[in-house]
Amino acid sequence: MSEVLEFIGQIPWWGWLLFVLLLIGISDVFFNRKHTIKHNFPVVGHLRYFLEGIGPELRQYIVANNREELPFNRRERGWIYASAKNVNNYEGFGTDQDIFSTHYIFINNALLPLKLPEDHPNQKNSGLIPCAKVMGGWNKRKRPFRPASIINVSAMSYGSLSAKAIESLNEGCKLSGAYHNTGEGGLSSYHKKGADVVFQIGTGYFGVRDEDGNFSMEKMVQLVKENPQVRAIELKLSQGAKPGKGGVLPAAKISKEISEIRGVPMDKDVISPAYHSAFNSVEEMVEFVEKIAAATGLPVGIKSAVGQLKDWKKLAKIMQEKDHGPDFISIDGGEGGTGAAPPSFADHVSLPWIYAFTDVYKIFQKYELTDRIVFVASGKLGFPAKAAMAFALGADCINVAREAMMSIGCIQAQSCHTNTCPTGVATQNKWLQSGINVNDKAMRTNFYFVKFRKELLQISHACGYEHPCQFTTDDVDINLSDKNLAKTLATTFSYHKDEVNFGSVKELVECAHLGGNLNLEHLQKTEKAID
Repeated sequence: MSEVLEFIGQIPWWGWLLFVLLLIGISDVFFNRKHTIKHNFPVVGHLRYFLEGIGPELRQYIVANNREELPFNRRERGWIYASAKNVNNYEGFGTDQDIFSTHYIFINNALLPLKLPEDHPNQKNSGLIPCAKVMGGWNKRKRPFRPASIINVSAMSYGSLSAKAIESLNEGCKLSGAYHNTGEGGLSSYHKKGADVVFQIGTGYFGVRDEDGNFSMEKMVQLVKENPQVRAIELKLSQGAKPGKGGVLPAAKISKEISEIRGVPMDKDVISPAYHSAFNSVEEMVEFVEKIAAATGLPVGIKSAVGQLKDWKKLAKIMQEKDHGPDFISIDGGEGGTGAAPPSFADHVSLPWIYAFTDVYKIFQKYELTDRIVFVASGKLGFPAKAAMAFALGADCINVAREAMMSIGCIQAQSCHTNTCPTGVATQNKWLQSGINVNDKAMRTNFYFVKFRKELLQISHACGYEHPCQFTTDDVDINLSDKNLAKTLATTFSYHKDEVNFGSVKELVECAHLGGNLNLEHLQKTEKAID
């Protein structure tokens, strides 16, 4: 026995390596029944699967150039990271964009930029821009809401994102004056850190459902009464990632906390159907919106991706004839989003934001309703130039989701659906979440929003405007083809945006300060830190 041990001890390390490789080779050839590559190329075939596994990282950091990667390229991510960290987010030596590519936009600056008076709110804090319209104003809701920020956090549920991620975003929204949409997963304790909240109702009615899974008006009223930070309610009809498709929350993922928040049992899968059980037609949907608004006193809007237009025309006609309906409409682009979805849905179902929004806006313009509705835009618009384009088309607010995730550390690992997000942002794994410093990430969210708004305002001033709502469809050109290199948005989409009833930013700031979650003192400190 001692001689055997002595012999084993004399075997060099490379000998053991060869022995292990031999065992792997034998296993691949004689016992492997699933992978042809491993069988035909024993040992070496494993390299193929290893490279496939780290392929996204190789392309992201080594292979792809600055403008090549999707859904967000390196330049875009770098701008968000730098803004959130409050470091230099400029670039030098000119653009590396292909400015002649299709859909490239050009913002038409004025000969003389706008000169602000010394007492203008943006002289001291150029990151401050309240929404020019009021949610629930035309419908005379009991508690109308003017968002204190035109850039806000889009719908992302607790469950989809981690507890620390939700908490970081909410505290960041509080610091920057932005509102935080809960997503359809219900109102958690992590949404209650001080920011204004838009509560989203999905097809599962999580948080406001009865024992049978149907919508409960009693619970809705109770939730609003107990949580004054809930300033508006959004009825989700569909989302850009997977419009017209429901979802499943496996029983294994339902913790006691999620069970209580969503109002679902822990011992069985929870189904989110593709349709609502509370209504079956556009007419019934409008009445459902009115019932919720009457019971809660809050403005109520709808969120949807866009495809067929017949029901949108029906909605506009009903609103014109009955003089009531949604207070705001969130248009989600088919570019996908944070929700896990089959590739066929994410790639092909529903229109991209720019086509979706312009189709819907023209319908409501035809029925002379654009002054009544706050249009919320969502679909990879988390950058100042893209936001300016959205405002030129008629948007009143921008909601950001993946961009907000990046501000708190998301690295676009694209593993949101696997519960293995390496940054802890989109996972329920406690260990992976432990690396998130909530105070630090909240401040990064704050800096991202303030820098975003500041740069958007600077673009507005360069075009001679005080507020982005003053952009028109003639202020932005878009490349169409080699033959017609660029046309205005007005020419391209065949409409002129209706003028927004805008007085001054000073008036909006005063209104937002009185009625919204707007911490002027903190914003001024943030501005000094940025400068």
